[in-house]
Amino acid sequence: MEPGVSLRATSSTAAGFAGDTIALVAFRAGTHRVGADTGTLQVRTYREGLAQKAGHDLIIDVGRWDAVAEIREDGTLSAVKLDADPHSLEVREGLRGLKPLTDKDRAGIRKTIDESILRGQPIAFRSTAVDPGGGNLTIHGELELAGVTRPASFVLEATDGRVHGTLPVTQSEWGIKPYRGMMGALKVRDTVEVVLDVPLPSG
Repeated sequence: MEPGVSLRATSSTAAGFAGDTIALVAFRAGTHRVGADTGTLQVRTYREGLAQKAGHDLIIDVGRWDAVAEIREDGTLSAVKLDADPHSLEVREGLRGLKPLTDKDRAGIRKTIDESILRGQPIAFRSTAVDPGGGNLTIHGELELAGVTRPASFVLEATDGRVHGTLPVTQSEWGIKPYRGMMGALKVRDTVEVVLDVPLPSG
């Protein structure tokens, strides 16, 4: 986002909500962009199954992505879109495993993502409605993933000078079969999280 677009984090005592809330103020009309140079987009996966200790919960960085916010002449947010390169995912961390991830592990995970999960298909989100209720912004839209497009929504919030949102994605709803290993004893949970985090613009 560029100068002229501002979001304000308001206190719970003033707004009547738990934690910070996000309010739109003084938006400048036009098109505003944010991407990997100013923020982060991550996928977070979680293990389950009898042998889950043999695996890791993963934090996966999306290395190349671009998001656009469209602002009306009256200063309100009208649309959001996001595109990401399906070949740019890299494992940042493997958490709560018995052993640290090796370079070979990371390469194997990336190969599985490229060949079996995303298969090089476009990743794109296009908003269909923006709901400012409840002191936050709920973005409703369509998510294209692994060749399937389905409705999806997420909430934007502001804390500690940053704007963040988490989009839960149930893989099977997009035709993705969650990873299974060790004859099904180690599994990746069907629902993963896509997490967006960018600085809170000022002025």
